Amino acid sequence: MANIKSQIKRNRQTVKRNLANRKVRSEIHTRTRAANAAVAEGADNAEELVRAAISRIDKAAANGVMHKNKAARKKSQLAKQLSS
Repeated sequence: MANIKSQIKRNRQTVKRNLANRKVRSEIHTRTRAANAAVAEGADNAEELVRAAISRIDKAAANGVMHKNKAARKKSQLAKQLSS
């Protein structure tokens, strides 16, 4: 355990950020899974679900939760599945 005050605070901040980032990543995973399932079934709302997933991915990349290249790759994969 750290003895330095600033490091103790940094540890608290890290825990809070980790929880927030995990929540965002979980939401992205859930939305991506729902979009993939809708595309596979040929559902009417597939395009809407893909758009929602892409929107969340963009927000995560903008906030630094996900690297911009990873976000671009995920969005590309979703768009490719939707178009095929």
